[in-house]
Amino acid sequence: MEEARAGLVRSTVYDCDVLVIGGGIVGLSTAYAITRAAPGTRVTVLEKEPGPARHQTGRNSGVIHSGVYYRPGSLKARYAVRGAAEMVKFCAEYGIDHAVTGKLIVATDRAELPRLHALVQRGRENGIPVRELGGAQIQEYEPEVRGLAAIHVGTTGICDYGAVARQLAHASGAEIRYVAEVHRVDRRPGLGVAVRTRAGDVLRARALVNCGGLHCDEIARLTGDDPGMRIVPFRGEYYELARPELVRGLVYPVPDPAFPFLGVHLTRGIDGGVHVGPNAVPALAREGYGWGVVRPRELGATLAWPGSWRIARRHWRYGAGELRRSLSRSAFTAAVRRLLPAVTDGDLVAAPAGVRAQAVLADGTLVDDFLIKEGAHAVHVLNAPSPAATASLPIGREVARRALAMLAD
Repeated sequence: MEEARAGLVRSTVYDCDVLVIGGGIVGLSTAYAITRAAPGTRVTVLEKEPGPARHQTGRNSGVIHSGVYYRPGSLKARYAVRGAAEMVKFCAEYGIDHAVTGKLIVATDRAELPRLHALVQRGRENGIPVRELGGAQIQEYEPEVRGLAAIHVGTTGICDYGAVARQLAHASGAEIRYVAEVHRVDRRPGLGVAVRTRAGDVLRARALVNCGGLHCDEIARLTGDDPGMRIVPFRGEYYELARPELVRGLVYPVPDPAFPFLGVHLTRGIDGGVHVGPNAVPALAREGYGWGVVRPRELGATLAWPGSWRIARRHWRYGAGELRRSLSRSAFTAAVRRLLPAVTDGDLVAAPAGVRAQAVLADGTLVDDFLIKEGAHAVHVLNAPSPAATASLPIGREVARRALAMLAD
């Protein structure tokens, strides 16, 4: 029996060694890492959009995160700290626009001061240089920003992640197939996987890597693996500051540690404009970039997941505040004015929104760390929201290591 199976494996014609689903920055970093670690490995990337980085990667604020927020020893902490330095080096090597700007995290209320001091300790545990500032010292960095105290994190930066994704695609040497949405996955133990696209193309591979972002849990189930979580999409709504001269760099509030969101912040982008946001509201579709985008099947799946209701019951006060800021520009402006008193309603110009692919467990727990799971012939990246763009190079190497190990079996 084993001899027959071995003969079948030898006779199987594979279109590639590793098939990566998802052409965002994590999928493309994985392809890049595979071909760097094992030259000659045939990698194909399937992306359902007509180009790379059309969702989380291309719709974020472009921040290279320092890693100051994340639990010491977690994948987020280790990969963000390492990834920030590597991302700056990658951008410099390939001539991609970037800058190491530093950022302020500002406490505007006395109740926030203990959390600010906790961030100082966390930053130091993660090996990040942090400078503590009194209220009067804030103006050294940001003349228009007001607060009781702040910390300055020098290793934070900005870059063009869309350009990074395009360079990863080019440098990987992988075959990138656009407008190639996955429809079915057929997995045979000992033989690998066959993937059919909606266009009817079939590709056979020895191993599959699922970097599907907003659809990663669905792809895991197509493969036959139970991901043990669901993606619950949260829309982040941004504004552009009409008076960008009010902000020199990056200014953040002190985040609530109960949530994976960092609050409404101010980010001077690589183009010189200043993004304001995002808030975080439930999206009515996985790619629901506005209240008018509703996909009943996707919304029904979110509502059928027990974790969604448990989040709502547990955090309804927080959610109500986010919803209010979504529906009221004046409420959003009030949140910004806590940091930047000079801003007015007229200073905020609507900008494109993003959607965060947040993994949620059945008990309502928001998955806090990056989550990577394996099945037969498959590696699934199941939680990779921010700071995944910052951490994409180390994440890609870890996923590549697992995929290459499967090829060696």
